[in-house]
Amino acid sequence: MSTILTISNLTKKYGYLTAVNNLSFTIEKGNVYGILGPNGSGKSTTLGITLNVVNKTSGTFQWFNGDLSTHEALKKVGAIIERPNFYPYMSAYKNLKLVCKIKDIAEEKIDEKLELVGLIERKHSKFKTFSLGMKQRLAIASALLNDPEILILDEPTNGLDPQGIHQIRSLIKEIASKGTTILLASHLLDEVEKVCTHVVVLRKGEKLYEGPVDQMITSNGFFELKAENTNNLINFLNTNPNIKDVKVNGDLITAFLDQPMLSSTLNKLCFDNGINLSHLVLRKESLEEQFLQLTDQLS
Repeated sequence: MSTILTISNLTKKYGYLTAVNNLSFTIEKGNVYGILGPNGSGKSTTLGITLNVVNKTSGTFQWFNGDLSTHEALKKVGAIIERPNFYPYMSAYKNLKLVCKIKDIAEEKIDEKLELVGLIERKHSKFKTFSLGMKQRLAIASALLNDPEILILDEPTNGLDPQGIHQIRSLIKEIASKGTTILLASHLLDEVEKVCTHVVVLRKGEKLYEGPVDQMITSNGFFELKAENTNNLINFLNTNPNIKDVKVNGDLITAFLDQPMLSSTLNKLCFDNGINLSHLVLRKESLEEQFLQLTDQLS
């Protein structure tokens, strides 16, 4: 599998503020990558650096195994990192025609891309008549005019209504199915879980996790527990080698597993240690719970 983008020990500082801190990850061809993190975690800054619109403080990045200069490599990249900005009184077609002229791209691609994003029937409508979702889809069409090897999207569904969100997510999946690698930044767990194959989790500019989405949400799960003597239960759980973390919320105890364990096994262990459980449920962690655990590490 060929490498599209390699980021190594990337750091960006704004005075005393470190926006990106020693960040490293790799984008391989043919996947949909999500950079996931709360606002201010360094997602947009990272994308800006790789697109040469933000200067890095230190570290390196290289496109396509370093075989091309950044200037040449970016000709094979499509990107939307700001709100769609087209001429309001020009039609969708004429706006894309202007993009083709600026980027020296054949105009024959315009209808094909408008068809892909579901705007072919509105090709002669003025941009100012478009909904926010339609504007975003036109921007994606514009970014695809050069048939890029990778499409970069910064918060692609930000501000959209539920229908617009669904349309953009479906479009991303369709573009990916045609072989285009996609890198998107998002603060929405749901977006990454539904659209992406791989995820890089950031908080305060630091990488907390990198890998396939399904591996992040594949865990040994956790037990929700209650007992008459909460303190005895907590002490017992803290000494059990199968349990990696214990959290207390009132009389509800959450025990996160380091390795698989059956409910019946834990129930018997508790009983043998003089602890009678009044509540015992084994659950799997969602992406949200995994994310919250990761981000708690730096709280």
